[in-house]
Amino acid sequence: MNFSTKGSKLGRFHYDPILVLICSSLLFIGYVMVASSSLHLGTKVTENSFQYPIRQSIHIGLGLFLGCGIALTPINTWQKSGQWLFIAGLVLLVIVLIPGLGVKVNGSTRWLSLGGMRIQVSELVKYFAVIYMAGYVTRHQKSIRESALGLVKPLFLFSVTSLLLLMEPDFGSAVVILIIAMGIMFLAGARLSQFIMLLTFVATLATLLVIFAPYRLKRVTSFMDPWADAKDSGYQLVHALISFGRGEWFGVGLGSGIEKLYYLPEAHTDFLFSVIAEELGLLGVLTVISLFSLLVWRTFKIAMAAEKAGEQFSAYIAYGLGIWFGFQSFVNMGVNMGILPTKGLTLPLMSYGGGSMMIMCCAVALLFRVHSEVTEINANLPKEKSKWINV
Repeated sequence: MNFSTKGSKLGRFHYDPILVLICSSLLFIGYVMVASSSLHLGTKVTENSFQYPIRQSIHIGLGLFLGCGIALTPINTWQKSGQWLFIAGLVLLVIVLIPGLGVKVNGSTRWLSLGGMRIQVSELVKYFAVIYMAGYVTRHQKSIRESALGLVKPLFLFSVTSLLLLMEPDFGSAVVILIIAMGIMFLAGARLSQFIMLLTFVATLATLLVIFAPYRLKRVTSFMDPWADAKDSGYQLVHALISFGRGEWFGVGLGSGIEKLYYLPEAHTDFLFSVIAEELGLLGVLTVISLFSLLVWRTFKIAMAAEKAGEQFSAYIAYGLGIWFGFQSFVNMGVNMGILPTKGLTLPLMSYGGGSMMIMCCAVALLFRVHSEVTEINANLPKEKSKWINV
């Protein structure tokens, strides 16, 4: 049923109170836990224990500011500029690899320094990838459903993107971007047989990349038995698991964790979930998992409402964002719990980091925009038709 009012002038902005509550809760819990896990680090690095909480509050403030601008930008604007944005993302990935321009941290060159703030380019590319793929499947839906060529064509650009990310190296972000692309194409109606073949090819390629890269293979083997080399390759995972064990049901108490004190590496970024487990226990872990589950559920509900309203591009934007939020949070939590090999992926809306936090705020703002336009369309429909679009 097509109830689209594309091209019509939309009215006031419509907030989604459920989405506001979910995202505010994730931001609040994340900020408190970043502060708890970084006070000692601030004292060591800058002699200011509040160094990281202050910087994170700036990250969140900038993210909300940028998010407000994105939430007020019509979806049509993104649809027209999607291809150019993705090309711009590819250019940035090239720039970050140029010696002297890219910032190298822990052996990886993934960042650009802008105004004293480090921006992780891969996060920006994930955002652009959602917009580009939503536009592609909207324009070529028939080709995707009827021809294998429709599936293969967009993957050329994504293969170039993945290659550039692997040169940084950033295997985790390459996987996330490919999952977003394939997920959107599957939801756009790609044939199951063709999709399985494509998925098998990508999985085989990923396996070969792991096997022929010694450091990646070491991560996989150490993940399977971290205690075999607890002082080297299994060090991070061993201390993450100790954090979970110490937390028990209700945790050792906020601020009372021990593992974050120079034992657990990257406690305020990639392994923030382990600090939550130690200090807030199983209750805190289940709360965070529930919030991310609700975020994905709400995102897909908005996507289905947009699809019923005939707003295909908006629907695929929301589907892509839901896949992104769900997959990245699952990988981060899976790594922390020892069910997945170690990957450098942040916990969305929670982990410390300027680029990651700002881009995630922008992604959520884009979802708010989709919700607002679908709600406005619903409000302008006759009563007997609007009941079919439940946001």
